[in-house]
Amino acid sequence: MHDDPITPARFETVINSISDGVFAVDGEWRLTCFNAAAERATGVRSEEALGRRCSEVFRSNICEEACALRYTMETGQPIINLPIHIRDAEGNRVPVTISTALLKDDDGRVIGGVETFRDLKMVKDLLRDVEATAGGDKILTTDPHLRQILDIVPTIAASESTILIEGESGTGKGLLAKEIHRLSARSDGPLVTINCGAIPEQLLESELFGYRAGAFTGADRDKPGRVAVAEGGTLFLDEIGDLPSALQVKLLRLLQERIYEPLGDVRSISADVRILAATNHDLAALVAEGAFRRDLYYRVNVIRLVMPPLRERPTDVPLLAEAILRRLSMTRGKVVESVSREAMQRLLRYGFPGNVRELENILEHAHVLCEGLGIEVEDLPDWLLAEVGLDSSGDPASLEDLEARFIHDVLERNSWNRTAAARELGIHKTTLHRKIRRLGIDLPPVDGRSSRTLHAR
Repeated sequence: MHDDPITPARFETVINSISDGVFAVDGEWRLTCFNAAAERATGVRSEEALGRRCSEVFRSNICEEACALRYTMETGQPIINLPIHIRDAEGNRVPVTISTALLKDDDGRVIGGVETFRDLKMVKDLLRDVEATAGGDKILTTDPHLRQILDIVPTIAASESTILIEGESGTGKGLLAKEIHRLSARSDGPLVTINCGAIPEQLLESELFGYRAGAFTGADRDKPGRVAVAEGGTLFLDEIGDLPSALQVKLLRLLQERIYEPLGDVRSISADVRILAATNHDLAALVAEGAFRRDLYYRVNVIRLVMPPLRERPTDVPLLAEAILRRLSMTRGKVVESVSREAMQRLLRYGFPGNVRELENILEHAHVLCEGLGIEVEDLPDWLLAEVGLDSSGDPASLEDLEARFIHDVLERNSWNRTAAARELGIHKTTLHRKIRRLGIDLPPVDGRSSRTLHAR
């Protein structure tokens, strides 16, 4: 038996089945190959492209000054996953990553070059579809406290009660609000968000409740507010602790009577909305200071959920890092698969005052600088490395050390009751016993179930 030679027809079938764009040029930079994916990305048909100079078809931002294919043909060095943009037939910018290689004849002489490119817009659209079907907005966690919150979300989502979500900035309060809306009977309606701290006070009322034509100078037509836009759905009031006192009164009326009045209107309008609120402040403390109305606090605080900061759930850092790198690799056209053990140890020593949002920024920085498939210590920001330093032994804290500290804290919080601690950790009691022995966790001589003294066996 022998392999059949690759005929031109078979070669054309293979090249057109590739999802990445592929084109080849001869020594005079004229296109000799132009596959179907290249047609889709550029909007130029193959028969129109072949024989033309590649710069006439692609019009990329590097064609004239720093052509990647020219560099490869002159130096012999390939280019891998270089992010650029090209112009399609209609003049639209198309973000792509390109890779280059030489074309040689049977005697090894260079006769041209080949370039492959990946349409990043297509990749981003695919990622959006994948995340939509796979729950890309879902909160990723192995932390027992956060798991307890997520476990009761379906129950509270089914109600119409107002929910207050507290937590530091970047902990995922917005994601939790999306999950509550998604699981509610209002999921077919809109989820409308307004950040009470990001809009100037003089504009916030009109943004929230809308206005009628003539309500103020420049109001030449009616404009619905976020409450009206959220009709039949959910209104998410982010950073409600920053709501001005005058608007607190009007929000209280909305919560109590389900009615409101747009600016410039004397009629009350009914509102069919479910209210979710979030804050990075301690609302109870603001009430005590007189900065937040007590009656509004009680109306908002029907069900209270507290998102734990990332520093209190260190076991989530590797899980989140994997998801973040997967997203960056798909959207940036540069594959980075992992974080090295040493780099992860530095991340685990950091307190993340900006929480998950800060972890995303740190990994994006490292993703840009990373030259291989894995993020190394030197890819992390210098300020982070300076801040985390080394522990007293001169070595970074190990994953086992962090796990031991975490389990020790859970045991101490449960008065050393191993059954209660195992329940909080979401593991079986025998698994907890094995971890205690393996990690060498020192326990006090008192069992949490009673005051009796335990004796070594």
